[in-house]
Amino acid sequence: MTQAVESLAARRHVLDLDDFSRSEIEAVLDNAAAMKEVLQRDIRKVPALRGKSIVTLFLEASTRTRVSFEQAGKILSADVINVTGGGSSTEKGESLYNTALTLQAMNADVIVIRHPHSGAPHYLARHLAPSIINAGDGCHAHPTQALLDLYTIREKLGRIDGVTVAIVGDILYSRVARSNLWGLTKMGANVVLCAPPTLLPPDFIDGARMDETHPFASVRIETKVELALEGADVVLALRIQKERQKAGHLPSLREYSRMYGITSSRLEEASPGALVMHPGPMNEGVEIDPEVAHGARSVIEDQVTNGVAVRMALLYGLPSPARAGR
Repeated sequence: MTQAVESLAARRHVLDLDDFSRSEIEAVLDNAAAMKEVLQRDIRKVPALRGKSIVTLFLEASTRTRVSFEQAGKILSADVINVTGGGSSTEKGESLYNTALTLQAMNADVIVIRHPHSGAPHYLARHLAPSIINAGDGCHAHPTQALLDLYTIREKLGRIDGVTVAIVGDILYSRVARSNLWGLTKMGANVVLCAPPTLLPPDFIDGARMDETHPFASVRIETKVELALEGADVVLALRIQKERQKAGHLPSLREYSRMYGITSSRLEEASPGALVMHPGPMNEGVEIDPEVAHGARSVIEDQVTNGVAVRMALLYGLPSPARAGR
């Protein structure tokens, strides 16, 4: 695990993958592999973070991410304090900054934050001493989800470089898609985005493509799902972000499912043995059929397990506040 520790020693925060180097990502994935060995032991407990305090501040609903961070911290023997929007002082009108100052005054070493507004983790990182880990901010970023997706691909296929990944669904509003774009392109994957034109970012439609020097210049765009899945090694289905969308993006969810839902017949267009992934929560019968979500090609449950290992790797690899110059 030494490589990952050294790689992250100068990094105080994990806000997105846009400022991660390829070597940093590789180091985190290597460390996650070591952490997964811990998860497979009879006694899943190591003293690596004994005496450290981790606060999970989730001001937006979550199950997988919140619980996996809590489990990751506790396996590493850290003290984990969970704060949610319901029942906290934010319901009484307290600002995010003042809430975070309170947590800092309690000597938190790491604050893991999920927030409905894009940029909230970056704001805290500029003003607070503890390390900040972005657990999802608005439509902007979800770096730990992207890292666990990368780890799952490498674990199952043995590599990421040269792998073709088709991401199908609500690209426009998906923070998972944005962080995965950074991670996958940096690791050498071939990325195909597929969505209705109304759910693609403006940079990817109507010929308004970025120039060849842009990191996403090689990303292929398809609006027909069968073409997107052709030859894909990984099919990553995304949930329709109904809570973020304004009216008018889709005629109906039934129409979307008919045109873009991942079905067994459509999956035949992908490579033999292609992986099926989903960040969750799933709308079965909308973006993915139940028989695909729970079929032989699905690694969705593996993603959940790998999420704990990846978050353990990040918590272990980040420097203590003393080393970070607190």
